Amino acid sequence: MRVNEIFYSLQGESSYAGWPCVFIRLTGCNLRCSYCDTQYAYAAGEAMSIGDILSAIRPFACNLVEITGGEPLIQDETPALAASLLDDGNIVLVETNGSIDINRVQPRCIRIVDFKCPSSGEADSNDYSNIDRLQLHDEVKCVIGNRRDYEFARTLLQRVRDNGKGGSTVLFSPVFGKLAPRVLAGWILDDRLPVRFNLPLHKYIWNPEQRGV
Repeated sequence: MRVNEIFYSLQGESSYAGWPCVFIRLTGCNLRCSYCDTQYAYAAGEAMSIGDILSAIRPFACNLVEITGGEPLIQDETPALAASLLDDGNIVLVETNGSIDINRVQPRCIRIVDFKCPSSGEADSNDYSNIDRLQLHDEVKCVIGNRRDYEFARTLLQRVRDNGKGGSTVLFSPVFGKLAPRVLAGWILDDRLPVRFNLPLHKYIWNPEQRGV
């Protein structure tokens, strides 16, 4: 597999926000979102076997592990990596951009599906069949940059609920530096939406440009 970085930090963008977590960032992405903050993961990376990865994360002694990218599902070995992490007794989060079948990884994983809103420039890439594939422990994430994105995300929320997936956590997060958190919070409260407001915690704790956090 090609791995961009492995690091230990706080989980920041899911219902697991605030918990210590080991991140395995894989190289490569099939999308080019306008607000992407991990462009360095598009190509750079080190070839590692699944055994190498498991050995690299064990010293952290942390059983919450996130596979992220880039887009982790474009690598053929990702399902096997996720299965190995699960078999080792870890809680495994897989953050994916919503454009690829999430059933490539076992439903034992917690799939965080980051459906793209219009301001990303990649909304046409969403695979909405992934809504049917959600398990109750999976999560849907919308990164919102403006009111149009918010309306898009609100419609997506209703689609998730209408599809009988209302038990899945839906996360609304503002694009860092573009939409003030209080504005998005106000919209959510005004509309009484059953969503979880989410902030990219690492950007508030550390320098927003810092890697490995």
